[in-house]
Amino acid sequence: MTAATSTQGPSTAERVRSACARAQQAVLAIDGSDPVEVSVHHLRACGDVVLTVRTDSVATALTWQAGRAGLPAVLELTDLTPLSLREPVRSLVWLRGALHPVPAEASRALAAAVADERPDPALLDVGHTTTLLRLILDSAVVADSHGAEPVPVDALLAARPDPFWEVEGPWLEHLESDHGELVDQLAGRLPRALRAGRVRPLGIDRYGIRLRVEGETGDSDVRMAFAQPVDDVTELSRALRLLVGCPFVNGLRAQR
Repeated sequence: MTAATSTQGPSTAERVRSACARAQQAVLAIDGSDPVEVSVHHLRACGDVVLTVRTDSVATALTWQAGRAGLPAVLELTDLTPLSLREPVRSLVWLRGALHPVPAEASRALAAAVADERPDPALLDVGHTTTLLRLILDSAVVADSHGAEPVPVDALLAARPDPFWEVEGPWLEHLESDHGELVDQLAGRLPRALRAGRVRPLGIDRYGIRLRVEGETGDSDVRMAFAQPVDDVTELSRALRLLVGCPFVNGLRAQR
């Protein structure tokens, strides 16, 4: 998979924050044991990731046995495209650090704090079938069509997820299912060598739109930048229309 170069786009730290917010799959890797599925993961401004694993998992037992230094572990997050592409993985993020247990008397308050920032029904299982753990970060790495890049923890914590990460899925689905003509217009602006492939929406953020070109010999990812970053859905709709030279009065709106 290749990536087009753009002079305007999210920083690596912003890409990681957005991938962490969107990631539908998460597993915890600990030396000497099988990967453990994580049902909730939430990166906090203080530099830890609050996560939930099954109470009867090996990860829970080993974390409680590790002592004050914590248990070395890696959280792997998978960011999947909302559309059914032949290669659904957009990026992988690896967060490395030390796992620490959360005492039972503090679990309810911490779960409530996480729910305030990111509600998740799976938090209701804490104290029943799942247990809260804290991964205190040491390092972060992202791998996507840009390649693999490390991200300093302080830069990661200072960054914010893209403002459209929660509505990106409905937008992309709506764009492909109801606005194929717009996708065709975007495809017409691609380099000639890429126009023979099937062009699909891959991602959208405040800086632009990403397209996946599914060709006979492989896939290519291309970023098309907006004239300037946008901050709300009205600006996003207008920027997308301007990108293809069609500033319609009625903007594109995702159906929910």
